[in-house]
Amino acid sequence: MESPFNEFALTPTGENSRTALPLPRSLRHRAPMLWLLLPFMVGIIAGRTIAPIPSPTWLLTGALIAIIGAVFTVKRPAAWVISLCLGLVLTGAAYYELRRARLAIWDNLPPREARLTLHIERAFPTSPEGTQISGFAHIVQTDAHLDELMGQRLYFSLTRRPGEEPPIRSTEIAVIGVLQTLPRIAPTDTFEGYLTNMGLNFRLNRGRIVAVSRPPSSYRLFCERTVAKMNALLGEGVFVKRPALTAILRAMMLGQKQELSTEQDALFMHSGTMHLFAINGLHIGVVALSLHMLLMLLRCPRLAASLFTMAILWLDVDTTGASPSAVRAFMLVAAFEAAFALRLPNNGIAALANAALLVLVLDPTALFSASFQLSYGVVMAIMCLGLPLAERLQTRWQPYADLPKVTWNRRQRALAQGLNWLAGALGIGWAATLVSALTGIQFFHLLVPGALFANLVLVPLASLVIVAGFISIASGLIGVVAISAWFNHASLLVLWGIDTLIRFSSHLPGAWYPAAWRTPWLGPVTFTSLLSVCLTGYALGWKRKRGGFWPPMIVTALTLVFCVKYG
Repeated sequence: MESPFNEFALTPTGENSRTALPLPRSLRHRAPMLWLLLPFMVGIIAGRTIAPIPSPTWLLTGALIAIIGAVFTVKRPAAWVISLCLGLVLTGAAYYELRRARLAIWDNLPPREARLTLHIERAFPTSPEGTQISGFAHIVQTDAHLDELMGQRLYFSLTRRPGEEPPIRSTEIAVIGVLQTLPRIAPTDTFEGYLTNMGLNFRLNRGRIVAVSRPPSSYRLFCERTVAKMNALLGEGVFVKRPALTAILRAMMLGQKQELSTEQDALFMHSGTMHLFAINGLHIGVVALSLHMLLMLLRCPRLAASLFTMAILWLDVDTTGASPSAVRAFMLVAAFEAAFALRLPNNGIAALANAALLVLVLDPTALFSASFQLSYGVVMAIMCLGLPLAERLQTRWQPYADLPKVTWNRRQRALAQGLNWLAGALGIGWAATLVSALTGIQFFHLLVPGALFANLVLVPLASLVIVAGFISIASGLIGVVAISAWFNHASLLVLWGIDTLIRFSSHLPGAWYPAAWRTPWLGPVTFTSLLSVCLTGYALGWKRKRGGFWPPMIVTALTLVFCVKYG
């Protein structure tokens, strides 16, 4: 008996899969894991937005009954789908409530002084002369009357005394400060909204360190020494001459965006290229691809190559601060690496669904973060819309189609390769731009029409910088500092070109506009609608009689015209 997962997997056909005609390469993927991911996401959203929510015990009981019903209706597809989805929705809502662990009595608590012992999870970088220390931690010890706070994660802001070293990850510190309860839900465009989207219930302000209860672990000290070494290597031979460009290089390679000036921040934001200067999917993907190419040249076995690649990538992610965007990009690459090591078909949508489900199981509040929506939303649009559109354009833009390729001269080959690259870049870039247009308004209050054309040129250049930076760090760590200096100079030459192009494009008329949603709920609704249209179009094969590739573009255009206010 065939599993209902096979019948309802995301496969673009209009007929039985056994008799369907061969599909284009980009439309041959199946992603049955989406039947678990999508209703689970709906449940998480319901758990956050519906208040008061029923007890998690009742939700889990209902989920168990629904899933048992799915088992007994496996031969009736409609009933099976309804039962399974209902069970996963209830599971997602209960899971969010359990992980958020928020008590109703906290809503009415006034700010008050508290003594806590914190285990540092992430500390934001500060300048040497800075007096403020901030980051995320969880509570490991409290006064007796605050026992219910044990294990709660919070945001802290501490004042550093002169000569006091900032704490690093895994350090436990005793602090005193003003403890404030965060609202259950706050506006997305506020700092409180950022914190509540991460599932935090408290913040500690105006604090100070009383004592260090436990020093950092040896591994964390190793990470700190390693990142300090990498920081020095990226400045080898270039920092004195070009400090501003060196700051950009360190932001791209180490995530040290605090070194960017206010002017640079504004330029990158207004040009829609801020994603180039962070540890994210582009950085992790380029490093993984570079490692793979090197290991394949060395004839390394598949399993060993995958394990070595993942070890180096995780060290890269962890030493640079393990930001949420970097960890999620790592999980996505890990899904691809697992498929590669196990010799499974290359299936981007399935890898994306597996990685997203794993992220949400580990932390359901990640769904509401800007980095999750930007990274996974853009990748989903690229897989479902960008690659099929690119393939369609490449099929149509074939010069000299009537001539055998063996008879082409150099000019003809160059033209064909150029058109092939342009079609691929336009398809992928257009899909990413549709998602970025909506998320840019949601999280940055900016609409950047010029981002598509800027990224067509800048993403390949930024990839070259990442490759050169990776070689610089690797060479320096094995003791060949001269090679580090050489590749640093090469990186800065490319960065000079990137910086010049960004400054030029950001000052063009109409390159960017201040924008905001007419009402706050329009942002998540339109974003969800766009991704739903992309998934539906992919499942239906983007056939012309069903609108072809136009529906996502129409949804975005109508949204920008009727749902956004400018200025």
